[in-house]
Amino acid sequence: MSDLLDLAIEAHGGLARWNEFQRLTVDVSVGGAVWALKGQPNLFDDNRYEAQTHVQQATIYRVGAPDRLVRFTPQRLSLETESGELIQTRDDPRAAFQGHTNETQWDVLHAAYFDSYALWTYLNQPFLYTWPDFVTEELEPWVENGETWRRLKVTFPDWVTSHTREQVTYFGPDGLMRRHDYAVDVLGGTFGAQYIRNYVDANGIMVPTRRRVFPLGDENQSLPEPLLVSIDIAAPRFA
Repeated sequence: MSDLLDLAIEAHGGLARWNEFQRLTVDVSVGGAVWALKGQPNLFDDNRYEAQTHVQQATIYRVGAPDRLVRFTPQRLSLETESGELIQTRDDPRAAFQGHTNETQWDVLHAAYFDSYALWTYLNQPFLYTWPDFVTEELEPWVENGETWRRLKVTFPDWVTSHTREQVTYFGPDGLMRRHDYAVDVLGGTFGAQYIRNYVDANGIMVPTRRRVFPLGDENQSLPEPLLVSIDIAAPRFA
């Protein structure tokens, strides 16, 4: 690992501690302008989200109704009831975005796929970057909010589903994440700058509980509006 990634991993609790767990569960509210734009407002206002930490798999609870959940893997989505009744499935869910524009409306499974892989990426940062086939490179530092942030360009392997292959994470002097930049392929390559705040200690792992995504403008500067996505997390717990 690079010295920056070493610093980040240790600041977030250390790889040995992370490897003691298999699952992270959070209560989460996800809002912002993207959901109304895509015809799915308020779908993720009050969810429980369970992310596996060593395989790309997750479950979102309370999707559209208290007794409905979505199970996610990169290969398949399923909308089910809590009692196990299968409502709808979608194989190869990424392919369902082909031909979409910014104005294309989403159904529940489009929205759930986006929410599922995005939250899985975020909740597994920065430990995810130590996985095989991830490539990291430190970029020139960036000054924002009176701090100098070190930047790590991360190239995701094809077998991990995320926004896009190349993403950039910014770390403060304490090694904790401050910002995360990426294009969103399923939104036509729209660029966003995500600000990461309000860390809590959960079982020895530092977990940020507030994320805000704004458009990324010229010269690497984020724009003050619109608020594209908001993420508020409570009660992170590991098992």
